Amino acid sequence: MVIKVLMLVVFFGLMIYIGLYCRQHSTDVNGFVLGGRSVGPWLTAFAYGTSYFSAVIFVGYAGQFGWKYGIASTWVGIGNALLGSLAAWVVLGRRTRIMTQHLNSATMPEFFGRRYDSKALQIAASAVTFIFLIPYTASLYNGLSRLFGMAFNIDYSVCVIAMAILTGIYVTAGGYMATAVNDFIQGLIMLFGIVAVIAAVLASQGGFLAALDGLAKVSDPAVSETPGIFASFFGPDPLNLLGVVILTSLGTWGLPQMVQKFYAIRNEKAVYTGTIISTFFAVIVAGGCYFLGGFGRLFSDRIDIAANGYDSVVPAMLSGLPDILIAVVVVLVLSASMSTLSSLVLASRSTLVLDLLKDNVVKNMNEKKQVAYMRALIVVFIAISVVIAIIQYKSSVTFIAQLMGVSWGALAGAFLAPFMYGLYWKKTSRIACWVSFIFSTVFMLANMLMRPSFPTLLQSPINAGAFCMIFGLIIVPLISLVTPAPDKNLVDSTFACYDVEVLVPQSEALGQRQDWK
Repeated sequence: MVIKVLMLVVFFGLMIYIGLYCRQHSTDVNGFVLGGRSVGPWLTAFAYGTSYFSAVIFVGYAGQFGWKYGIASTWVGIGNALLGSLAAWVVLGRRTRIMTQHLNSATMPEFFGRRYDSKALQIAASAVTFIFLIPYTASLYNGLSRLFGMAFNIDYSVCVIAMAILTGIYVTAGGYMATAVNDFIQGLIMLFGIVAVIAAVLASQGGFLAALDGLAKVSDPAVSETPGIFASFFGPDPLNLLGVVILTSLGTWGLPQMVQKFYAIRNEKAVYTGTIISTFFAVIVAGGCYFLGGFGRLFSDRIDIAANGYDSVVPAMLSGLPDILIAVVVVLVLSASMSTLSSLVLASRSTLVLDLLKDNVVKNMNEKKQVAYMRALIVVFIAISVVIAIIQYKSSVTFIAQLMGVSWGALAGAFLAPFMYGLYWKKTSRIACWVSFIFSTVFMLANMLMRPSFPTLLQSPINAGAFCMIFGLIIVPLISLVTPAPDKNLVDSTFACYDVEVLVPQSEALGQRQDWK
């Protein structure tokens, strides 16, 4: 217990110190929200990765899908690395950085408002962002608090409130730069921790081959009659597994707190380096989490799914580890959760101030007032999410994946297609954006409130969210082709940022000289 408490004290002290130290970078809106658009590749890549993977992944998704699909759940981690990290950086990274600076937009809703010349679109995007980030935030507390309860026997409400207050302190003080620096440190902890935990858990089962052999002997007639199905390549349910891969991988392309990382990156070299680092981080952390969860059924003697839900799988797997490793796991999951929470808090309050309050509710809001409002609204956002987290924990809805699925499905389903096509295609229309916004939010709300009325495959919020993303990618270009084209002058002015000529060293691009033969 002394070791656990000491590690937590050092961890919390370091996070708060960094927040106070970075206060000098958060005196204006650009510095507070985007770190002055001068954040290097390592900080940006780790900020992207740590915002991506939280207790929702480590406790909720790894436990639930590892139990359902066995070792095949590792495909989710591979998809997160290749599609959610590598492809996202390649497709969105440079263009997002260039166009958002050209449009002087600091948030995703502000991008929509200026790219499509619609204040109403900006306000609608801001409302959707704020509303659907709250349930995602609530899901973070759940996973973290289960591990705290296992390690310290502390009441759930105390864990939730303590985590919220500590995160709020350093984000309020230092803004984006404090979040990015803390994310880097938290990311290092996550990399080390996941490797150590996997090694310890497999060692407790006699090593990797022995654990895999044991998993091959597990059977569950309610799931499949095929022998060794939980140790197979695609598991017992490849179709639903694909839905998880799509939601958790493609979803990052449309989440405001993820895409905003590209706004702040420093330069071309930082984009290239960040792509490599972010992909490596995802392979280790996401791949490791789902790989670990795949062995959950080996611990079935400690787990009662009917009574405690899927969120109890990973804590049960870890409960027999030595105290020092339990301490590492607690700090690991704390790092993952606080980094994601800080990103969500920053994204939600910045869009609330810049896209809703500024010029709409509060007139003549200067830079100083904008930053002050952002800092003040942390309390509101965190308080709401804490209340929801506690109510959710005590209600019948106890699975982390449900909250995250609804949140990711609505946000990414609404924003992914309008944002990506807006970066690449001049003909993307305002009406197509509205259709994407309305369809995904209404569809996910209906899925949450009237789930039994949906077709069997779409009753899962995971599959419903994946469906919304794919639907948006198809419907936005189709509607854009049959609706009035956007103003040509506006579009040409927006895309002119890609035509600006820049000089670079020949080490980065080959040149041509007249005297070369």
